Amino acid sequence: MHPLFLLILGVSGVYSASHSLQFLSTFVSGKGWGLPEYSTVGYVDDQQIMNYNSDLRLARPVAQWMNQLGPEIWNVQTMRCKSHDVALKHTVITPMSRVNQTEGFHSYQWMSGCELRDDGSTADFYRYGYDGVDLMYLDTQKWVYVPNMPEADIITQRWNSPDERVWEGNKNYLQIECIELLMKYIKHGRDDLEKRVTPEVKVIGHQLDKVTKLSCWVYGFYPRAVDVKWIQNEQDEVPLDEAQQILPNPDGTYQIRVTVEVAAGEEERYSCHVDHSSLEKTRIVKWEPKSGHTIGVIIGAVFGCLVVLGIAGFLIYKKKTSDYKTTSTSEASSDSSNITVTA
Repeated sequence: MHPLFLLILGVSGVYSASHSLQFLSTFVSGKGWGLPEYSTVGYVDDQQIMNYNSDLRLARPVAQWMNQLGPEIWNVQTMRCKSHDVALKHTVITPMSRVNQTEGFHSYQWMSGCELRDDGSTADFYRYGYDGVDLMYLDTQKWVYVPNMPEADIITQRWNSPDERVWEGNKNYLQIECIELLMKYIKHGRDDLEKRVTPEVKVIGHQLDKVTKLSCWVYGFYPRAVDVKWIQNEQDEVPLDEAQQILPNPDGTYQIRVTVEVAAGEEERYSCHVDHSSLEKTRIVKWEPKSGHTIGVIIGAVFGCLVVLGIAGFLIYKKKTSDYKTTSTSEASSDSSNITVTA
């Protein structure tokens, strides 16, 4: 299987009470790659709420609270997705021809969404991509399409032209329909969306010759947004060499492990600081050498299992980049470019 995109969804801050609605649609250039030709996935915040693919040809609720909307919604949604499935069979052909790619695996994706913040303000976006690379996006301040690569120049010029004005349909969806849908979904799923699960925090130490690897494992928390950092001498933040991924657990909670190397004998100068919306104040944890080895063996085994399960249920693979700037476009007709999946 050729990978597609790594899609990482989150909220805009540890203490944010904002909510977002996002739809990710994917079209691939033929069967035989282990993927459906067309698929759509919807999310509220970091929860998947619905999906559809061209193999099953059925739009289905994923979040349990989405069943409250009634079966008639899903009948309508299935009909919409089927019509999009047929219309979008041609949208991947144009960008393929522009880069002289007519064979093999290729993907066309687009992502749209809106956010309703706790202060009443809103934000929105529409992005398009091809083969894992940003093709173009809709500037939602100036309401024009902006190319990210030369192959999108002609497309953006046409969609921005007075005759096409494709952006108008997308603007109406983002500013009106998307927000209305999000408010409806929040109403039905508020208890689940706004629940708070306090994280467990363990610090594991692995001693080498002259250094000790200290790992801060934060697990079992919800919502996804969390801030984990190492502090030296109770005041200086320790820079990290790599960005740390927040991974899902099978029970719907999340986990993250942040590791630093410190000089042997100086472990007590370092502490792990965790901020999460479920905590009234920052949780601070240090390594306890006497129990560190035993706990480390146990937690390491559990962590490995959770990572495997989490990745299996979470990753939408990326073909060329691991940047989450998703979505895709092609020089399709105005009708197909303005398709919006809603439930």
